[in-house]
Amino acid sequence: REDGRVSSVSVQQLIEQISCMNKAKMIDHVGGVEEGAYEIYNCVEKIIKQDILGCEMTDLEGKDLGNKEDSTAPEEEVFGDVLWDAHDEQEQMEAFQQASNSTCELGFEKYFERLNDLVAAPAPIPPLLVSGGPGSGKSLLLSKWIQLQQKHSPNTLILYHFVGRPMSTSSESALIIKRLTLKLMQHSWLVSPLTFDPAKLLEEFPRWLEKLSARHQGSIIIIIDSIDQIQQAEKHMKWLIDPLPVNVRVIVSVNVETCPQAWRLWPTLHLDPLNSKDVKSLISAECNSANVKLTKEQEKKLERHCRSATTCNALYVTLLGKTIACVGNTGNIDEILQQCCQCQDTVSLYRLVLRSIQESLQSDKEKGLLREMLCVIGVSHNGVSESELMELYPELTSAVLASLLHSLHKMCLLTYGCGLLKFQHLQAWEMVKLEYMEAGENVISAYRQKLVEYFTMQLSQDRVTWRSADELPWLFQQQGDKQKLHKCLLNLFVSQNLYKRGHFAELLSYWQLVGKDKSSMAAEYFDSLKEYEKSSEGEESMICLADLYETLGRFLKDLGLLSQAVAPLQRSLEIRETALDPDHPRVAQSLHQLAGVYVQWKKFGNAEQLYKQALEISENAYGAEHPQVARELDALATLYQKQNKYEQAEQLRKKSFKIRQKAARQKGSLCGFALLRQRALQLEELTLGKDTPDNARTLNELGVLYYLQNNLETAELFLKRSLEMRERVLGSDHPDCAQSLNNLAALYNEKKHYDKAEELYEKALDIRRRALAPDHPSLAYTVKHLAVLYKKMGKLDKAVPLYELAVEIRQKSFGPKHPSVATALVNLAVLYCQMKKQIEALPLYERALKIYEDSFGQMHPRVGETLKNLAVLSYERGDFEKAAELYKRAMEIKEAETLLIGGKATSRHSSSGDTFSLKSALSPNALLEHGQR
Repeated sequence: REDGRVSSVSVQQLIEQISCMNKAKMIDHVGGVEEGAYEIYNCVEKIIKQDILGCEMTDLEGKDLGNKEDSTAPEEEVFGDVLWDAHDEQEQMEAFQQASNSTCELGFEKYFERLNDLVAAPAPIPPLLVSGGPGSGKSLLLSKWIQLQQKHSPNTLILYHFVGRPMSTSSESALIIKRLTLKLMQHSWLVSPLTFDPAKLLEEFPRWLEKLSARHQGSIIIIIDSIDQIQQAEKHMKWLIDPLPVNVRVIVSVNVETCPQAWRLWPTLHLDPLNSKDVKSLISAECNSANVKLTKEQEKKLERHCRSATTCNALYVTLLGKTIACVGNTGNIDEILQQCCQCQDTVSLYRLVLRSIQESLQSDKEKGLLREMLCVIGVSHNGVSESELMELYPELTSAVLASLLHSLHKMCLLTYGCGLLKFQHLQAWEMVKLEYMEAGENVISAYRQKLVEYFTMQLSQDRVTWRSADELPWLFQQQGDKQKLHKCLLNLFVSQNLYKRGHFAELLSYWQLVGKDKSSMAAEYFDSLKEYEKSSEGEESMICLADLYETLGRFLKDLGLLSQAVAPLQRSLEIRETALDPDHPRVAQSLHQLAGVYVQWKKFGNAEQLYKQALEISENAYGAEHPQVARELDALATLYQKQNKYEQAEQLRKKSFKIRQKAARQKGSLCGFALLRQRALQLEELTLGKDTPDNARTLNELGVLYYLQNNLETAELFLKRSLEMRERVLGSDHPDCAQSLNNLAALYNEKKHYDKAEELYEKALDIRRRALAPDHPSLAYTVKHLAVLYKKMGKLDKAVPLYELAVEIRQKSFGPKHPSVATALVNLAVLYCQMKKQIEALPLYERALKIYEDSFGQMHPRVGETLKNLAVLSYERGDFEKAAELYKRAMEIKEAETLLIGGKATSRHSSSGDTFSLKSALSPNALLEHGQR
């Protein structure tokens, strides 16, 4: 719409159609295509997270409004410290749905009985092997049986994994075991540290299974489909040979030809070829769906043909039915039957299907594009998306692509998984290789090179997505190009993407291929980060840098390189304290990770301090009953347990368990934003109803909700209405009015209406100064944001008293020798330097330096940064000798820090008397009010 009017008749008709639908969301947008796409992305992401996954958002009641990005817990912390990949989970859900897609049961009742007998049999019992030829219906059988079990045995926990193509992510043993372990932990209410070392993960799985199955009230069934497609299946699935826990049953499916010899002794359920009745019903179902009627003679001909083991398996017969149904209304059925009867296996039938699709295409150009599409999908790691195909082949129009995909999907050649196109069955890919790649490895290598160039171009444009991280290193590995693989791994964002999604084993295998041991890999990463830090400027890039340091620290911790993990985690903590705030939730995250290193290092005193500080920040930021708080309680409980402090550990566990139970009950319709959406339905009552403090608070919450959704116009309406109501009911000097003023100011700041924001922040500050204690966090919040706004507007004289007040507030809150005070002093000193008041800045820097040295020790990076600032100040004042001395000291600290990553320097965090302590690094009573620093 433009100026409130719809731009064309066709748009008006579309809007009328949409408004009649229940499950439609309309986004009103005028502007560029990219901006519109971003709006849609945000909308879809929120729907997925809140409505589908039921992710809990931060409770905003009573909170001031500020930095939108930091209003929720970090994504990867949803399952405690466990790194979880939503793509892998989605892929499994889709694989299960696809496997159970057939409407025909194919006489599976006799197999269901056998599977039911396995579940009921007394323990101990080895895994059950479901065997059959390729395309015999193993996945279909297992998925249908899972559905029946879920319906009739709700107390049975069923964990399944459908292995895709060999060498795809779904066939990596470490990822499969990690996923199964995490699913067990979720259902057992257990949050516990989990190793990411692939060898240890596989080794420890039987112990996890024993431990977690003992906590589950009921049976556990683990189903792995196509287990023989797992890379080195026999080696990595040794736990299957061990006796299983009493209440655990395991079912695995294999192809007859590729089943490992040692597993052939297990009880086996072999899928027989389809009988003539099943063949007939399957073909009839396909023909009926296309309104095609076969003659008696044609039916008899099909029956005679489908008698060998290869022509009466489920996939072959399904494909046969689809081929006849496809031609039935337009072509000669007898002719296609004759052609089909010459195909004695599924691969040759697929070839017939592909050639019929080729013949339906209008030009050689389209036939060439079909070939390119299928080949490039085949040589990829996990598939290719539609948009990637169109970027790879600019001549491929969306109309041609849609037509080709419709045919290929309908005829069981291609399917979708996580939005990527991939082959529906292994036989389809085998056929494509025979049809298009007879020249062998050279052709495959050429197509892989095309993908390499495409994803390399993305990296050069700083577009590191999960796709480029998934594909590019794997492609270099397949091409045997170690030099380019090495360079790709040193792209910090590629490695971060893989690690954060839990693809630990994959990342490690790449490094092993380039011939680097763990220590040299750690040193190379740290050097790359230091280089990247030199070009990092501004708050946003510093926050990004802190994330990279944290990822490296966690990766090194998981590798067991504890002394080398400290430096990057410490650096991440320092950056977050400076760029965000000492009481920000991401600081708690850094403290938590650092504490985890000390736990493994058996330095329990250091770990306890850090966990307690992380707990205090989380309680102040999220409230006492948030899952983030439960996470910190669990970590402390585990620590106490290691120290044999069982009573303290038990108290914390109970507290954590109550929080998690409550959060689990709330998830879904009444959690977070869903609650606010429900209140939005009462909008009319709110707007027309009585003026009350509760209604005013709800309007404020709705304003915050729309602000977080980037709907600033609607947010402004609600926040103004809330302010007006509060002024009428509570009086204009009430602290609640200050909250509304503060939120409106933040909104105007976002819209770059700085004059309006200044006026409202000043009013809020005036109210809070009169109503609140001098060291109240809400007062500190407004002071900080108004000071930053003055600085942004160039009103440096007005900013000075507020920066001075920020120092006073921190001194009252934390004491005069706290590092947080030093940070406030440095901020004020920087401001004075901008105003060319070097004399006023000098004592502030010197006092900050003393605090940092006393708190952190002489060789801490924060000390180094302050020395560097003092060196610059001395240089500007003409004292070159002192400047050189200070700069030399700063460089010594920097060099010592660089050495630390190689393990050549002693850690600043030792348990001896000469310790570096974070005992008072954070406020015990800080209340988080999110906002930009």
